[in-house]
Amino acid sequence: MSSLLFYNVSKISTGTVPALSFEGWGWCLGDFSLCWGVDTASLSLDLVYVLWLFFVTLAWNWNVWLIPMRWAFPYQTPSNIYLWLLADYLCDLIYILDIMVFQPRLQFVRGGDIVFDKKDMRKNYMKTFRFKMDVISLVPLELFYFKTGINPLLRFPRLLKVMSFFEFNDRLEAILTKAYVYRVIRTTSYLLYCLHCNACLFYWISAYEGLGSTKWVYDGKGNSYIRCYYFAVKTLITIGGLPEPTTLFEIIFQLINYFVGVFAFSIMIGQMRDVVGAATSGQTYYRACMDNTVKYMASYRIPKDVQNRVKTWYNYTWQSQGMLDEQELLVQLPDKMRLDIAVDVNYDIVSKVSLFQGCDRQMIFDMLKSLRSVVYLPGDYVCKKGEVGREMYIIKAGEVQVVGGPDGKTVFVTLKSGSVFGEISLLAVGGGNRRTANVVAHGFANLFILDKKDLNEILVHYPESQKLLRKKARLHYLPRVFIHIFLSCLFTTTNRCWH
Repeated sequence: MSSLLFYNVSKISTGTVPALSFEGWGWCLGDFSLCWGVDTASLSLDLVYVLWLFFVTLAWNWNVWLIPMRWAFPYQTPSNIYLWLLADYLCDLIYILDIMVFQPRLQFVRGGDIVFDKKDMRKNYMKTFRFKMDVISLVPLELFYFKTGINPLLRFPRLLKVMSFFEFNDRLEAILTKAYVYRVIRTTSYLLYCLHCNACLFYWISAYEGLGSTKWVYDGKGNSYIRCYYFAVKTLITIGGLPEPTTLFEIIFQLINYFVGVFAFSIMIGQMRDVVGAATSGQTYYRACMDNTVKYMASYRIPKDVQNRVKTWYNYTWQSQGMLDEQELLVQLPDKMRLDIAVDVNYDIVSKVSLFQGCDRQMIFDMLKSLRSVVYLPGDYVCKKGEVGREMYIIKAGEVQVVGGPDGKTVFVTLKSGSVFGEISLLAVGGGNRRTANVVAHGFANLFILDKKDLNEILVHYPESQKLLRKKARLHYLPRVFIHIFLSCLFTTTNRCWH
């Protein structure tokens, strides 16, 4: 069986469903997942397709930018014509390879199943609108070269390969971590291209009327492209300071320039605003939440020290996590995807907790979905002795201290990353669900919180794990009782302690 590279792109009612495979090896790759039929190392074949689309887009951009420039400016001369033709036909070869080799091997989804058959894939591609556009883009109008000479405008159909350009943009944004940077660059290139086309038109009009024939046209001095591009920038962005057009043709062209410039520039500004707004939407939300909270505290005259702690919490949470609530990002995902993300992010920490070692692995997975990440500031009480225990805590980062004594500041023990506390009250070991100690954050502490209701709903389905957890909690509880009695004796009157 041939080991040619087969890609998958299908258009169904919900959009495009891509996948890649090696037919001979039984591999299948989607944009974000990989499955294979044999035990082998994973290989992101989707990146290979994106790389190929990059070359197709490069060939398309060659035609888009240079066809109007070669038509207007005298850069295509008999001395270099063969270099231009070589580059043109190299781009045509890329177009042909895309149509003959890559696109017919795009798999597609039919009735929920990925179709691997080569004939079906080829027929599916030939039925699409994209196939028609790809074929038209290769119409050999260059045959008219024998009659008209080498006119770059006869390559205008090559611009119809635009769907590959949009597909490349979509796929590249899907794999970039900061896609908004590429969107800014792409939007800027749209504006530069509008100016490029206007510069070409201005030179063509100047050559048509005669270089330097009026004060308005290009006078033929200096670098022709740079001078005409400068004119286009001043015209389309309506900077002003341009010479007055003298002929009717010049006046009409300048009026169209002004109208198109205002329209195009406003669209570009709007797109840039949307791109930057989408890139900073998280920070904007954080600022809005913080400002509203500060306004609320000011209206109720909350003490300044409390306000400062609230501001510190906002700043540290944003700087450490890049968001205020991790759950907001995951709520729209299916349950299985949320579990996959939770396992990748938090499983290494939770699996090292001694309390959960030996428990059912699936029980731990279910618990991961219910964990909430909360940041505590230095000196914050996580829980106080005597409180009703409704949560259990797992230290994700930072440290907490168990404190007590007559002044409530004596440190009994310091718990570090991976430690668990609050499980005694949560599991009601010892006959009650009250907190047995004060716990204070030592420095900034990021804790996972597991609610008692969520834990009980999980343990109902895992009775063996429930028994194991209660047994471990009792083992932890008895030593703490003796330690508590011993420390209480140390901080009371000696006579009363040994009476």
